[in-house]
Amino acid sequence: MDLDVFIDRHRASWERLEQLVKRSGRLSGPEADELIELYQRVTTHLSVVRSQTPDPATVERLSSLVAQARSALTGTHTPAWRLVTRFFTHRLPAAIYLGWRWWVPAGVVFYLVTGIMAAWIATNPDVQATIAAPEDLREMTRVGGGYEAYYSSDPAGSFAAKVWTNNAWVSAACLLLGVLFAIPPVYLLFTNAVNLAVGVGLMFGAGRGGLFLGLLAPHGLLELTAVFVAAGIGMRLGWQVIDPGKRTRAAALAAEGRSVVAVALGLVVVLLVSGVLEGFVTPSGWPTWVRVGIGVVAEVLFLLYVFVIGRRAAQQGETGDVDASEREDVAPVAV
Repeated sequence: MDLDVFIDRHRASWERLEQLVKRSGRLSGPEADELIELYQRVTTHLSVVRSQTPDPATVERLSSLVAQARSALTGTHTPAWRLVTRFFTHRLPAAIYLGWRWWVPAGVVFYLVTGIMAAWIATNPDVQATIAAPEDLREMTRVGGGYEAYYSSDPAGSFAAKVWTNNAWVSAACLLLGVLFAIPPVYLLFTNAVNLAVGVGLMFGAGRGGLFLGLLAPHGLLELTAVFVAAGIGMRLGWQVIDPGKRTRAAALAAEGRSVVAVALGLVVVLLVSGVLEGFVTPSGWPTWVRVGIGVVAEVLFLLYVFVIGRRAAQQGETGDVDASEREDVAPVAV
């Protein structure tokens, strides 16, 4: 972004906001509405400058202007529905999109490790024998056995709630514990890969792998993607402890931490959807192609949400952090 062009394009809005702030106690109704609109617009300008060309002088000017406008608007609140809408259309998808360089590779490595381990288990009876006794393996992999019956072991509603709660805890652990040098998310991903590889390997070894994948795909695609996002964002948070870049470590952790909270809240909804799929679609009597198709559609919609809506929001300057009006004012840092 050309900073000089950006300043020339928006200087009039900044100067008009300064005028309205100075007259904040004597504004007409239309001028008060204009003050609110310009405040929101300049807050966006500040986010764009901070994320793309953090010029200290411009950041300082806009930070001061936003702070003054915020003081002038004390007592004026944005409707809750507008905040919620903006969260799901801008902040959340941008936060997930900006972390894709972490969670996409995490997902690729997860599937590679799972595939290699599952193939090793499926083709080695000696390895299978170390997992469980032969009679136990037969019980788990037979028609109607443990792996197949798991998805209908409880009423659909309670099963979906149980799955949702468990996955939410795993994702929260990946996100929040990532601050410990990114080690916990890596460990949690690996243990989940091992558990999945055991099930896939045993079922393929018993000649029933296709059925097992048909049970996993309806909910597993979206569910695993949510776990990858949690692990990737958690690892990015942990990396801020190691390399905060040009920001102070405290400032970097604060900004990334607020984005982590946004992702955590969003993944609650994503995992709720996957839990509903696991509770109602996976054990249904529908044909496999219908159940898998529903899972694929859910996964595609999520990826479109992130890489279309999230990318657009990120290009507009959204970082996943809260608005400048809702975080502490900080002095600009020279680049």
